[in-house]
Amino acid sequence: MIDMKFLRENPDAVKENIKKKFQEEKLPLVDEVITLDAKCREAQQKADSLRADRNKISKQIGALMAQGKKEEAEATKKLVTERSAELAALEEQEKSLRERITEIMMVIPNIIDPSVPIGKDDSENVEIERFGEPVVPDFEVPYHTDIMEKFNGIDLDAAGRVAGNGFYYLMGDIARLHSAVISYARDFMIDRGFTYCVPPFMIRSNVVTGVMSFAEMDAMMYKIEGEDLYLIGTSEHSMIGKFIDTVIKEDQLPKTLTSYSPCFRKEKGAHGIEERGVYRIHQFEKQEMIVVCKPEESPVWFDKLWQNTVDLFRSLDIPVRTLECCSGDLADLKVKSIDVEAWSPRQKKYFEVGSCSNLGDAQARRLKIRIDGEKGKYYAHTLNNTVVAPPRMLIAFLENNLNADESVNIPKALQPYMGGKTKIEA
Repeated sequence: MIDMKFLRENPDAVKENIKKKFQEEKLPLVDEVITLDAKCREAQQKADSLRADRNKISKQIGALMAQGKKEEAEATKKLVTERSAELAALEEQEKSLRERITEIMMVIPNIIDPSVPIGKDDSENVEIERFGEPVVPDFEVPYHTDIMEKFNGIDLDAAGRVAGNGFYYLMGDIARLHSAVISYARDFMIDRGFTYCVPPFMIRSNVVTGVMSFAEMDAMMYKIEGEDLYLIGTSEHSMIGKFIDTVIKEDQLPKTLTSYSPCFRKEKGAHGIEERGVYRIHQFEKQEMIVVCKPEESPVWFDKLWQNTVDLFRSLDIPVRTLECCSGDLADLKVKSIDVEAWSPRQKKYFEVGSCSNLGDAQARRLKIRIDGEKGKYYAHTLNNTVVAPPRMLIAFLENNLNADESVNIPKALQPYMGGKTKIEA
């Protein structure tokens, strides 16, 4: 959420940012919120003046009573009552205006970083760098669920009967591989200095609206009926929420956490053939990383975070590339974002396996996460990045480590988590 003072003083910059994100329908909101803000401040000034006047008059009542001036005291009481009624009306007006201002400010997109490429959607994202040599083997690579079925490693039919489409049973070596990847990712991040955490898997609505836009919330989140709780769609929401309404001493920063959690997503809309199987599902597990830091440190942490994901995938012999998200592909709270994509030998192209985001102070402003420094209190910056989400990681892993005899190699880094196995065989 943008600072109201910044918007008030720089309306043209906010409008230009909206245009860069191709959200022209939001342009009138800037002028509307400036008008409402002026009315709100005027109401607040009147209320403050009226409150001071009322308090001053109230003090006179006791003195008048002590002097035996009952009629004057009663008249003064009546005046206080009138002031109180007028004040209540102003306070109600101020409350209504603030609610509308907050509602508008929650949908005006954050100011993007100047380095973000301008584009309408993900088709205009920009490749930055490739890591590892993409290989297309001289044998046919089956679809990922077909590979899993060779190991009796997946049962989509039973999952469909139990929970519907978008769920799965993982079995045997494939299930073990899934857990091994999560455990390896956990230790990988701990070795890089992050504190391991298992967060709540449900969060309250004030945390949901603090960490994401309304559009994302509607498209992603499952609500618990009859309770103010939502199943998390990704663990950074719960992890950033950990710091809600807190003031962190400057010398205690940065906060670097890596978390494990299941994730639950609606995944609305139709998806193509390449997104069946376990590519786009309602339930999956994930290792995440988040950082809460001083504003001037967030660009450095941003580069560290996406590099962690690249290094993890390369340690498992999977070629990857980084892609800079263009302005139209950025969620409204994000300042800058980079996707990490893994190579698919079967498709002969890359596909997304993780996303790294710098949200500036947008989440901190909504959740009231502040830093206590030498010059006073100010809002923190928050960042998040996927370490690994095994359903998609499994696709990349199986395709890139598949042999012609249908066995799958286990890279050296993962072997301790697979009981010392060097490969799994059908």
